[in-house]
Amino acid sequence: MFTLRRWWDKNALKLAGFGTVIGGTYLVLQTQSALVDEAYNAISQALTPNSRQLDTLKTAQVEQLQNELQELRTQNQQLKQLASYSAAVPTQGILAPIVLRSADNWWQQIVIGRGSADGVAIDHIVVGTGGVVGRVVSVSPHTSRVLLVSDPSSRMGVLISRSRNMGILQGTRANQAVLQFFDKRPTVKVGDVVSTSAVSQLFPTGLGVGKVIELNLNKSLAPEAIVEFTAPLANLEWVTVHPHNPNTTEVIPVTPAKPAAK
Repeated sequence: MFTLRRWWDKNALKLAGFGTVIGGTYLVLQTQSALVDEAYNAISQALTPNSRQLDTLKTAQVEQLQNELQELRTQNQQLKQLASYSAAVPTQGILAPIVLRSADNWWQQIVIGRGSADGVAIDHIVVGTGGVVGRVVSVSPHTSRVLLVSDPSSRMGVLISRSRNMGILQGTRANQAVLQFFDKRPTVKVGDVVSTSAVSQLFPTGLGVGKVIELNLNKSLAPEAIVEFTAPLANLEWVTVHPHNPNTTEVIPVTPAKPAAK
């Protein structure tokens, strides 16, 4: 007993210190484990979206799909209208998207996404939904620049479809143009349809251009009319390009009359 007491007295302090170290180590390990667990939970929550975040993402995705569907429907409708109009043009056209509009003359020139590699050449005519758009003035392998009929430098021979009165149409930097008649007293009224005539060397005969919206028949030099283009130049996204040789004169074939029966 005496020996045990002497041993306790000698080693009690060491045992107490050793227990303190073990206890402290255990507490530190528990604390660090709790910190690690908390950090893991925080990171997991940050990386794993909650139900509200999932709902927001799903809503945004649905809206994106709806917008894309509406855009596809709109493009499909425009292409159908363009195909219906192009069916009236005798030559097969090259479908082309509008990829750029001129910054200096905003609506007077456009760049289309078809070029010489697709068969497009200078002086080819360009039509869109509603009528004439312009003509090709420069070509690269994959793009072409089109001078719009609304440009002041653009002039074409036209006629009034109802009365066949002819004149020259000149652009005005808007969706309108000025028609100067050759006749001093043309038969024309508001609402008359205007189309290209044989006078025009740059466009084939009989293409739709616009309609008369205003008259000024008392001009001293020549009677005038304001024509609004039927092709919405500012809103077109697709056009068709058709070959045309301005140096050739179009001839309408005439079927000879059958001889009268004797």
